[in-house]
Amino acid sequence: MSYLVVIAHPDDEVLGAGATMYKLAQEGHSVNVCILSGDVNVRKFRPSTEELNEDVNSSMNILGVDRVITGDFPNIEFNMVPHLKLVQFIENAIIETGADVIFTHHPADLNNDHLHTSLACQAASRLFQRRSDVKPLKELLFMEVPSSTEWGLNKTMNQFSPNTFIEVGEESVDKKIEALAQYRGVMRDYPHPRSNEAIKGLAAYRGGQAGMVYAEAFESVFRRGF
Repeated sequence: MSYLVVIAHPDDEVLGAGATMYKLAQEGHSVNVCILSGDVNVRKFRPSTEELNEDVNSSMNILGVDRVITGDFPNIEFNMVPHLKLVQFIENAIIETGADVIFTHHPADLNNDHLHTSLACQAASRLFQRRSDVKPLKELLFMEVPSSTEWGLNKTMNQFSPNTFIEVGEESVDKKIEALAQYRGVMRDYPHPRSNEAIKGLAAYRGGQAGMVYAEAFESVFRRGF
């Protein structure tokens, strides 16, 4: 199986699905990442471009990611980018990786780039219906990104509602935390949601919800029988 994680910024992939990515890679699946804004040029505490690229590579190596596809869309300005450009970039990533399953942002996330990434990814996921040479997508899932998803305060939008729990175990959670540590300037002290304690606590809570030993939670919004 080929899995594709489509996200707005570097580190979103680890925050949302890092433990699952590690588990899938260890099981022999192909895990790939599509980052729409690779430069994140307005990020606070952003390291140099060379350091950021090193951080991405180090983090992905820990998780066992096969390929990273990086775009140059402007950070925190996805609302200024033509929707079609975002969709086509993601479609190309789907083709290049032969994705069977896609993980992406929840559209109610506070971060505006997350919203537009999710909308574009939803549109791109229909590619197989328009092109017979693209294999049908098996599943599309929304993930929760600590410090963004829980701040989806607009109650006119459907909030993140997990219906899929993937048991990852403590080792995968520790690898997730190790992968996050590669990103300079991203992690914070507890009780910030991007702290080691909060990350592990969330995995323990999601596991407890589903009777699992640590889990990551997702909202499956499209699934074909397989």
